[in-house]
Parts: sequence; structure tokens; C-alpha cells
Amino acid sequence: MVPDTTNSIDHLLPERHPHHDLFVCDVADAVLKDLMAQMEHPFYSLSKKPEMTVRRYEDGRGNWIEVTPSYRGLATIYDKDVLIYCISQIMHKLKRGEQVSPRVRINSYDLLVFTNRGTSGRDYQALQDSFERIRGTTIKTNIKTGDEEQTNIFGLINSAAIRRKHGLDGRLLWCEIELSEWVFNAIKAQEVLTLHRDYFRLRKPLERRVYEIARKHCGRQETWKIGLGLLLKKSGSQSPEKKFRLMIRHLAKHDHLPDYHVSFDVDADMVIFHNRGTLLEQRQSPAPSALISAIRLDAETLQDARSIAPGWDIYMLEQEWRSWMADGGLDAPRDPDKAFLGFCRRWFEKRGAP
Repeated sequence: MVPDTTNSIDHLLPERHPHHDLFVCDVADAVLKDLMAQMEHPFYSLSKKPEMTVRRYEDGRGNWIEVTPSYRGLATIYDKDVLIYCISQIMHKLKRGEQVSPRVRINSYDLLVFTNRGTSGRDYQALQDSFERIRGTTIKTNIKTGDEEQTNIFGLINSAAIRRKHGLDGRLLWCEIELSEWVFNAIKAQEVLTLHRDYFRLRKPLERRVYEIARKHCGRQETWKIGLGLLLKKSGSQSPEKKFRLMIRHLAKHDHLPDYHVSFDVDADMVIFHNRGTLLEQRQSPAPSALISAIRLDAETLQDARSIAPGWDIYMLEQEWRSWMADGGLDAPRDPDKAFLGFCRRWFEKRGAP
């Protein structure tokens, strides 16, 4: 059971379905999961109006992401709820040793309840609009490997099928979406992090985005700080810096973000996140840190890793691998040597030589 957040609930949405665990749903007892890459980069619009501009994000190390909207606009952070639902469902099945596929059948009512939405006809229509924006949004990014650069172009989902009830209300019965290879591969590689269940109770798009950034970068550390200008860039907010600063100060004043206390250092213009201590309790079927620490890799594996990720400190990569498993609440792998080599391969594919 995910614990109640320790922050004030005054600025959170009410739980619309407090007894949601009574209905039958594959993910009713699953924890929320999101892709690390989606939390790292500003893929989604924070605007409630259609955002039609192409956005580009560069990390200062030569890596870039370009997000192009369709004629319906860029996928919004609320549209992302659909993907969080799918990711959570697939991860729940993987935990139970079940076969998974990029094709995910969604009961529309279950999704609305799981994401703390209403269940009126308007909510069902909004869900269909979300499918269209997600399907139309295109991602383009570069991947550096050694002295070569590869550009990948992909969508978040490949297709969506919708079944609607005949009659006056015409509400959605169920939907089926096919996740893109990029999304599905990231799920299978367990490049995910757990979200607090109060994520769906955050009222404002910026609050959700700031929480994602804190969850990705602060994780289980006691504190983490970031300059306001950089936080603005990472958030993807289109607000001018002056207005953005006011919004962050409002967030710090009311301090209602799940998992993290938020404070703002006016003199340094820095935003500081302090861990509330809830994350350690959020793991469901956890992999205790003692088990992760007890993993011993073969000397041959370390040698192979040097070839897979040339130029990188292999012991630093081993520590990153262990921290990644612990931070994501992942089970200890059945084959640690194979899992570590896969981690090193993905690390080098994304970052190239140091």
C-alpha cells in the first residue's frame, strides 16, 4: 500500500473514487510507474490550450530532443495519464511473470477511475481526444555512439482502436493501443520509476511536471537543488521567467507536492527539494537494498563491460546500475551479469564515450 502523503491536502484534488480497489482491474493493486526518459525531458505540453509549436530541448552535452505536434496540438501532461496507466499495467504483469505485449487493452472506466478522473460523457470524450494527441505527437532525437550520431524519429503510440457504445450517451467501452517500440523497450528494460498515488490529485500541470523532475533527479536523496532558470527549461513551461518564479514560490509556500518538501532560496534563485521519507515505504514487493548490495559480478563480466562501454569507469557504472535498481524499487535480477551488461550497453548507446 502506498502511504498517504505527509503534505497538506488543501491544494490537492479530492479522491474521486476512494473505494477504487473494489472494482476488477489488472492494475488496481499496482503502483504508478512512469518512464525515466519522459520524466527527464519536456515531452508534454503544460498548456490547456492546443500548443502547435515545435519544441526542442538540448542538455548541453550535444544531446537533443525535438517534439512536433499534430494538427490537434502537442500531447499534454494530462494525456500522459494514458501512458502511465499502460506502463503500470505492463510492469504489474512483468512482476507476476506474465507475458506482455505492446498492445494494451484498456477498459475506459477503469482508466478514468485509476487516474482520479470523472466518469461523465465529457470525461470519456476527453479521453478520446487524448488518444488522438498522443498518436499525433512525433519525437525526434539523436543518439551518440562513439564518433557516430543516429537520429531516431518515432511516436509514443503506433495506433489506437476505440469501441463506443451505441445510443444516446455513446460512451467509450474499451480501447486498445499499440505502444511504440521505443516506449515498450524502455518498459521491458525497466527504465521506470514509481510515482506517488497523489500524482493524479495535483491540480496544475506545472505541479505534475515539477514533481516528475524532482522524482527523477532527487529520487531517494535527502535533498536536491536546481537553479530556477534550469528548472524552467526542464519543465517545458512556456511562461516567462517572472511568472514561473511566482508559480514556484506559490508551490513552495503551500508545500503540497507528494514525496518532497519544496523551498525557494530567493537570494540564490534556487529551488530546493527535501525528501519527505515516503519513498522507502512505497515499494511493493521490494528488492531490499541488502540484496542489491549482495550482488557479485564475475570478473569476466566487468571485462566485457569495458568493451561495451569504452572509456567509462566500469565501477562507476556498476554503482549507477545498483542505484538505478534501488531507486526504481526493482527486484534483484535473475541473471545479474547479463542485466549489468545490458545496462552498460544502453548507457553507452545514449551517451557515447565520456
